[in-house]
Amino acid sequence: MKVRLLCLAALGLATSLPAAAQFAKPEDAIKYRQGGMAVMGAHFGRLGAMAQGKVPFDAKAAADNAEVVAFVSRLPFAGFVEGTDKGNTKAKPEIWKEPDKFKANASRMQEEVAKLNVAAKSGNPDQVKAAFGEAAKTCKSCHDDFREK
Repeated sequence: MKVRLLCLAALGLATSLPAAAQFAKPEDAIKYRQGGMAVMGAHFGRLGAMAQGKVPFDAKAAADNAEVVAFVSRLPFAGFVEGTDKGNTKAKPEIWKEPDKFKANASRMQEEVAKLNVAAKSGNPDQVKAAFGEAAKTCKSCHDDFREK
């Protein structure tokens, strides 16, 4: 029982640390967020190919890819911490100048990819296409406002 309580206390402490403490160096945070975005983009691109009719619709593949996108959509934002505005990054300074707008864009994207995930689980290609379009708009909006070309 004491070991369980100790483990729970340690877990609570670890999860309460600021996001910056997760990374030894700013470069680590940049790599983390870029990796998350790359994974999300790869799976989102597979859904896009189906939604645009470039590849045949595969309900299982759509559901699998949408599940990954929905999960990973929450990860990269932990890497946008103080000191990560410089270095090998395409992040615009506006991320740190307009953090509320950046967080709102991230939240909208996460909401839309959650809807995409539901649509993909339906197996209905028309629902996937519609949900993909809305999710893609949120990605574009954030990239337009917060990512260097």
